[in-house]
Amino acid sequence: MTTASLSGKRDPVVRQIAARDVVEALVLGLRDFQRVPTHGLVLGALCAAIGMSFFWMLFAAGVPYFAYPLAAGFAIVCPFLAAGLYEVSRRLERGEEVGSIAANWRAAAGRGEVRWMGFVTLFVLIIWMYQVRLLMAIFLGYTAMDPTLNDVIRVLLTTNEGLTFLAVGNVVGAILATILFSITVISFPLILDRDVDVVTAIVTSVRAVSLNPVPMLLWAAIIVALLVVATLPLFAGLLVALPVLGHATWHLYRRLVEPDPTAVRGVEPTSEAVAQT
Repeated sequence: MTTASLSGKRDPVVRQIAARDVVEALVLGLRDFQRVPTHGLVLGALCAAIGMSFFWMLFAAGVPYFAYPLAAGFAIVCPFLAAGLYEVSRRLERGEEVGSIAANWRAAAGRGEVRWMGFVTLFVLIIWMYQVRLLMAIFLGYTAMDPTLNDVIRVLLTTNEGLTFLAVGNVVGAILATILFSITVISFPLILDRDVDVVTAIVTSVRAVSLNPVPMLLWAAIIVALLVVATLPLFAGLLVALPVLGHATWHLYRRLVEPDPTAVRGVEPTSEAVAQT
């Protein structure tokens, strides 16, 4: 059942989906990447270059222990980085001309609500890095550790302080990641597709996750697995993983949210015979 928002607009209606919808969205994302590979390759190359640059700076600054949390935090900003790819998939779905890379990014980032969501992701990333520094000060503040990768690994894996830091850090990180995943998983494509504000987009995204815990857990696991594999070969895997995930996110959004009743758009039905509202 839909509810009327304070502005008089109808709130987006969330569907129930199955795990196979997630797999099918991933397949459709790969198809979009194959149809328009240039946009995704450019984005993937840019993100790979940024990732390698940050890692080099961390090692050059003598703080290699920030490499792991930074790599984990990289997934936090992926929904914003892929905004241009949502626009590509949206245009492909509607049979429109895709246009240039710059045009798609201007169309996506030119919306004020998208920029606000970008600010939300950046804010969470800052909190992410600060909580890592805080936990390091609490658990490793008095531990002798040279700024070398081997010594960092030794302290983290062979001392009580290091093991405690890893345990608590991963729990806190999982909580923050779950919160961010819930508020952003479909917020960006929803804002691009519908005239909604940031709060409505976030609430709808959280509703989608709460209504579909198993499929969304599967989607989160796929994201983590692909990004981990993609970052291992010096971030080179992002050339494919990031664009495929970006396009797939659009198709997953189309299955999770009912189309706007006031607009004529293509609809991707879910695998369920009857959509739950």
